Amino acid sequence: MSTHKFAGRTLARSQALQLLFQAEALGQTVSEVLRGPYAIGQCDPLDASASSGESEPLDEYAEYLALGADGMRAELDAVISRASTNWTVARMPAVDRNLLRLALYEMIFVDEVAIAITIDESVELAKAYGTDESSRFVNGLLGRVATDIENGVDVVDVACAQQGAED
Repeated sequence: MSTHKFAGRTLARSQALQLLFQAEALGQTVSEVLRGPYAIGQCDPLDASASSGESEPLDEYAEYLALGADGMRAELDAVISRASTNWTVARMPAVDRNLLRLALYEMIFVDEVAIAITIDESVELAKAYGTDESSRFVNGLLGRVATDIENGVDVVDVACAQQGAED
């Protein structure tokens, strides 16, 4: 396993991903995880220094992203479902699913971060935490959504309307 040393916004995204993953694994909200003794989100588990007891404090941006993505989970899952071909959200690996939620939240709701940066960072996180196929899958799905956003599509409204019509 390779070690990755994340810093700045990359570390924040890594921490946010870990918070989302832990919340889903425990069947809790991110708020509930943050109120308890959360085991992940404070350090990069792939960082060798983590085993020596050194840990990074939870970044404010990580908390912002994790809480935001968690609060919009149903809407983000609808966007993922609409953009995904041959994969339901439930069938996706948990890391990929939570990384997509995180990235889409940032792409759609955080105006000060360029979509291309979010996609690049998400691909790097997929390489660090996901399967061998994760980075290509994440890049492709986020690229499809980015094209819609750039074409002026309200991806959340369209996805939720489509999901409502299918239910």
